[in-house]
Amino acid sequence: MLLTTIVKDDSTKYTYTKHDQLFKELINNFFAEFLEAFFPEVHRNVDFTAINPVSEEVYTDVLKGTARRLDIVIETKLKGEDTIIITHVEPQSYFEKKFHERMYHYFSLLYNKYRKPILPIAVFSYDEKRNEQDKFTMQFPFFHVLTFNFLILELRKKNWRTYMKSNNPAAAALLSKMGYSKEEKVEVKKEFLKMVVRMKLNPAESRFISGFFDTYLILNEKEEEQLMEEIQQMDNAEEIFELSNSWERRGREAGREEGRQEGRSMGKKEERRNIALELLKEGLATELIAKVTHMTREEVEELQKDL
Repeated sequence: MLLTTIVKDDSTKYTYTKHDQLFKELINNFFAEFLEAFFPEVHRNVDFTAINPVSEEVYTDVLKGTARRLDIVIETKLKGEDTIIITHVEPQSYFEKKFHERMYHYFSLLYNKYRKPILPIAVFSYDEKRNEQDKFTMQFPFFHVLTFNFLILELRKKNWRTYMKSNNPAAAALLSKMGYSKEEKVEVKKEFLKMVVRMKLNPAESRFISGFFDTYLILNEKEEEQLMEEIQQMDNAEEIFELSNSWERRGREAGREEGRQEGRSMGKKEERRNIALELLKEGLATELIAKVTHMTREEVEELQKDL
């Protein structure tokens, strides 16, 4: 069986950036396609019919006072083998001098718990030149203790044209993070749209892949106009425009639902505020009021000033 883990570096409050969440969802929902596009040798050896999601885990670094969250843990098999291995995929969106050491730290945590072979993979998605070391070494002048290696996917070094003929949704989304010039942006977006139409994804998948792509490849007004003109000259222009219109309709519907949820949330917030005010008038302690109303102590103390 194969245990696949996608790990994010997290604060003790477990807050995510938009980047973290997008990459998590992409690789979680299109795990097989991700491996097929960028690590075909790994893909050929994994049995994707036996995938079983495992609950989230958090590892705490007591000395540094920080926590590491394992966002995705998936159990599956290697083809024709009973051996369990752990594949650890770490998306990295910024330069980190000791990244190689952190990769080894994750490796140690995982091995310490599962005692199984581990395959570590680092995915670098930032645009600057990468300067991280590719391995972690521990040695003395008199003895070499270990060399820890990990597989690397450096998206900026990938040629987007290599993937534009594929029917791989993970590759389509990640075209937006590959190496292309400013002059190629319109062409990249056009080829991406052709890929999405060709893949015949369901509406939810189509919208997610498009949203991921548009987060990282943004066209200005002039480039959008150029794109529309070029699409109009294509044989399947109608399909592409219909796809875009579908995304817009679903976006408006999602926006209206989000507005309704926000309204309900505001209503609950006002209700908690009123309850806290009444409890303050009764002379209850601020800590108790905060606990009962799920407000912060600072919020309760701020209300107390208004009495």
